[in-house]
Parts: sequence; structure tokens; C-alpha cells
Amino acid sequence: MKALKILGIIVGVLIIFAIILGSMYVSRRNQMVAMKEAVEQAWSQVDVVIQRRADLVPNLVETVKGYATHEQAVFDNIAKARAALGGARTPSERIAANDMLSGALGRLLVIVENYPNLKANENFMRLQDELAGTENRIAVERRRYNQSVQEYNTYIQLFPNNLVASIMGFQRNDAYFRATEEAREVPQVNFTK
Repeated sequence: MKALKILGIIVGVLIIFAIILGSMYVSRRNQMVAMKEAVEQAWSQVDVVIQRRADLVPNLVETVKGYATHEQAVFDNIAKARAALGGARTPSERIAANDMLSGALGRLLVIVENYPNLKANENFMRLQDELAGTENRIAVERRRYNQSVQEYNTYIQLFPNNLVASIMGFQRNDAYFRATEEAREVPQVNFTK
């Protein structure tokens, strides 16, 4: 009788322990799902503002083309960058295509400096303002996306979350936005023009 009572206590403790472990497992898994979805949502916001910029670019290019017809290589690079952005499927591909478009736009804005009439054109100024606002939105959304990725990656690597993550197949996301090599170069300022 006493052995049966002890066995009942042991079974009861094991059941309580299993319930606690099970609820911790479910809680951690649900948190990982929520964080993964937050990363996806943040990426979606980045994607939206990148697309907005890509949609503004043709208008900007057409305005500049009227003044700078001999700058065809820059226009071709912008077209290639937009095509790459449209064809990109994964966040990593979109990030690379976005960097390509950023570089091409930078070269376009350098061309603009050579055309004072263009800089005074009302259409161009409006488009440039819209583009600047969009660039600011992109920067904000990139930061939010990187923060979401960092929080997710940290969470799935912490113990005991890493055990649940490996069992459920949650993997590290390395698709961060990073500065390009061109952005790391010190800009050349020339006031002699």
C-alpha cells in the first residue's frame, strides 16, 4: 500500500513536470512563430518602400533624359537594376538588387549636377523630393527589418529556445541589410565647379 502511494506521488510529479515542460515548449514555439512572422512583416514593409522607389525611378529618368541624352550607360544601368529588382524573389536577392539600384541612382544624381536647368525644373524637383522621402522611408524600414531579424536570431539561439528551434526547424536568418562597399568610401567634395 505504501509503495503504491509512493508510486502515485512519483507519477503525479512526473505528470506535473511533463505539463510544465509541455507548456514551456508550446510557449517558446509560439513566440518563435510570432517573431518569424514579425521578420516577414518587416521585410514586407521594406519591399513596399523599395518598390515605391523603383516606381518613381522611370519618371525621374525620363525627366533627366530630356536634358542628358548622351548619358545612355547610366540609364541602361538603372533599367538593369530595376529589372533585377523586379526579378528578385528572396530577401537576399532583393537586397542585392536594391543595392544595385541605389548605386545607379547615385550615378544619375551626379549627372544632374552637370545640368543647372534640370535642377531648376519643377517636375524634377518634385520627383527628387519624393525620392528623398522614399529613401528616408527605406532607411527606417531597413532598420526595423534588421532589428526584427536580430531579435529573432537572438531568441532562437538562447537556451532552451535553441532546443525547441532545432526540433521545429527554425533557422537563423542572415538576410540583413548592410552598407555596400561604395557607401564605405569617403565622398570626394569639390567646390571648384
